[in-house]
Amino acid sequence: MNLIQETDTLDPLSASLARCERRIGYVFHSKDQLREALTHASGAVHRLASNERMEFLGDAILGKVVCKHLFLKYPQYLEGDLTKIKSIVVSRQTCAKISQRLRLQEFLIVGKGMASCPTTPPSLLADVFESLIAAIELDGGPEEAERFIHRHVIPEIELAVAGEIEGNYKSLLQQYAQRVMSATPAYQLLQEKGPDHSKTFKVAAEIGGELYPPAWGRNKKEAEQRAARNALSELRAIDGFPAEDGSPIDAVNDASAVIQREGATDRRESLDDTAEGPLDAYIVEEQRGDGNASREMADR
Repeated sequence: MNLIQETDTLDPLSASLARCERRIGYVFHSKDQLREALTHASGAVHRLASNERMEFLGDAILGKVVCKHLFLKYPQYLEGDLTKIKSIVVSRQTCAKISQRLRLQEFLIVGKGMASCPTTPPSLLADVFESLIAAIELDGGPEEAERFIHRHVIPEIELAVAGEIEGNYKSLLQQYAQRVMSATPAYQLLQEKGPDHSKTFKVAAEIGGELYPPAWGRNKKEAEQRAARNALSELRAIDGFPAEDGSPIDAVNDASAVIQREGATDRRESLDDTAEGPLDAYIVEEQRGDGNASREMADR
């Protein structure tokens, strides 16, 4: 663990603080603010000189900025949806992930016992990220702190939103249908296949008496989610029902773009009824030495 121990020599510490400023993209007017944000209780003269108080403030600032962004960016989301996404984004796990990405462990000021640890505990990484947020606001004001949060946290918000959308197409379709079409979706079971212990189900979403492209699933719930996704995709292409700014359909498109950027989706799925059979979705792997590409079911 590459940590900086507190010493009586200020030059190495000052150089480390300067490197940290370059890393995070913010230069402090008061270097004491930065030093306190980086100081773990084990490396402080007393606990009031550590970053514990800054962590408390930074957590509140982070929550406020994330809530404001979610409220303005996703006006179609209900309070429960916003709360779920916020809880992911401001979690200790996410803060530690960002901290590790910035390699903040290189600048931590800790005691000898902590410095001997082979790895930096995730809790310590999360603490220092929140402390830095507080230090930036105290040093440069709320706008600087918000800028810092947006730079490093907004990508995590997009990923969290993408994850929620991937598992909640029915909710998105209902919101869109009620707001734009003044109707509530229903789901029609069209077909069942397979033995009792391994059935698959074909379902289509129905809105205002119109059926949308069906989808297969290994259970009715899965089939309904996929049918809702098909309906959202269909509505996106229908003249007279264009996607509006901030609509669920826009959210689906934004989420898909985020997932593709992160490399989370490199598969091709056939979820409608054009395939030879249900769940006809495959991942095409790299070709083997014999020149034949292997295929495995994507829907496991």
